[in-house]
Amino acid sequence: MDLVLDVQDLRMRYGSTDVLNGVTFEARAGEVVALLGPNGAGKTTTIEILEGFRIRSAGHARVLGVDPARGDERWRARLGVVLQSWRDHGKWRVRELLHHFGLYYAPYSTDRIRRPWPTDELIEAVGLTEQADKRIAKLSGGQRRRLDVAIGIVGRPELLFLDEPTAGFDPEARREFHDLVHRLSDIEDTTILLTTHDLDEAERLADRIVILAQGRIIADGSADAPSRQVAGEAEIGWTRDGQRFVHSAVDATSFVRQLFVQYGEGIGDLEVRRNSLEDTYMKMVLEFEGGTR
Repeated sequence: MDLVLDVQDLRMRYGSTDVLNGVTFEARAGEVVALLGPNGAGKTTTIEILEGFRIRSAGHARVLGVDPARGDERWRARLGVVLQSWRDHGKWRVRELLHHFGLYYAPYSTDRIRRPWPTDELIEAVGLTEQADKRIAKLSGGQRRRLDVAIGIVGRPELLFLDEPTAGFDPEARREFHDLVHRLSDIEDTTILLTTHDLDEAERLADRIVILAQGRIIADGSADAPSRQVAGEAEIGWTRDGQRFVHSAVDATSFVRQLFVQYGEGIGDLEVRRNSLEDTYMKMVLEFEGGTR
């Protein structure tokens, strides 16, 4: 798989304050990476450096093979950005605005990637077909958020930055957006760097989780990898003879094995609950900030 993001020992200093201190991670084509961390951890600074909007103090960064500090317009046309919010043109209609933005990407079309995304296909992909001829000022909050996503992907980006992408979405819109993310990564081979405070969403969407705290990466791996880094007990629940039992154990596998050796088919409704990503995330960040990691 092609390396899309290559970040090594990234550093950012404002005066005497280190905002990023040796950040290192990678992302490959078609991979969805969630960058998590508390406010002030350095997520926004990291992303602005990778988007080419901020110059790093030190370290190595390559985005689609290019130093983002030197990226030209052709390079920028390969990126997509979905911000938390943006100042739109309320008098424009949805189809008109997306067609207008798409024109900027047409000169950067290639044999491999035809740009822009056809307007009506794009509108359908983000679930705005019924609102295609509506003025933007008349859209609901969730519909405006879908438009934000459409603007971010109109140029068929090879790398997409998503900042709190489902803020304001209802459950149905959230599910549809998750389907779109899977389509982009699985079919379009788009690499996605996602920042969100919704840890359930990160666990559902991301191939990898990167946790940032105080400008340093404290975890990097699959969604369940952080849980394996943090020692903790799993909760095991089961029924036997009509009674419900719950037990905590560090080694859930051994406990369940012994349970079946002892009671066999008398065990029913077995459940094993391990630490959620949220449990693990909170524990890792608090331990790091408290100086115990």
